[in-house]
Amino acid sequence: MKIDFEKSGGLVPVIIQDDQTLEVLMLGYMNEEAWDMTLQDKKVTFYSRSKDRLWRKGETSGHFLEVNSTHIDCDQDTILIKVTPQGPTCHTGTRSCFDTDFTQNFLFELERIIQNRIDFPTQESYVNRLRGRGLNKIAQKVGEEAVETVIAALAEREEDFVNETSDLLFHLLLLIREKGLHVADIAKNLEGRHQ
Repeated sequence: MKIDFEKSGGLVPVIIQDDQTLEVLMLGYMNEEAWDMTLQDKKVTFYSRSKDRLWRKGETSGHFLEVNSTHIDCDQDTILIKVTPQGPTCHTGTRSCFDTDFTQNFLFELERIIQNRIDFPTQESYVNRLRGRGLNKIAQKVGEEAVETVIAALAEREEDFVNETSDLLFHLLLLIREKGLHVADIAKNLEGRHQ
């Protein structure tokens, strides 16, 4: 598919989405030169209407948007780019240019945090300490948290149930990563079952 830059006077809107959490991070515009540079360098480059020039996101902050995939809409006049953000996306220092209360897909963000603890272990890290005790201990923790979640559900205290469910999901995410899998693998399996 070829992008129709002429339809809108040389600029097309570009939606930036976090590849892992699926959160929409920002909207910008590209001309053909910005698009070519983005594809070549795998870092998002926009055409700044206010500066009247090409502008690489992160050029002053260092918070680049690493391109994972690009998608063109059915009318060939809008681009969706899935990225890995290298820090906050918005110039105000927030993760997104849109003011939302929380990341709706925080489980994916938590998976990223757990992976970061695995990649850069420290003594203070609970993830590191639990991993040091082996796969059996991680699996055992999932079982313990599942039982505590059931007990909290039957005790009918919402706060306890929310806390125990959070513990269960955290430990399950750690077990999934320890097995070399991702939340996306589970989501794809569930999606396939639904069909």
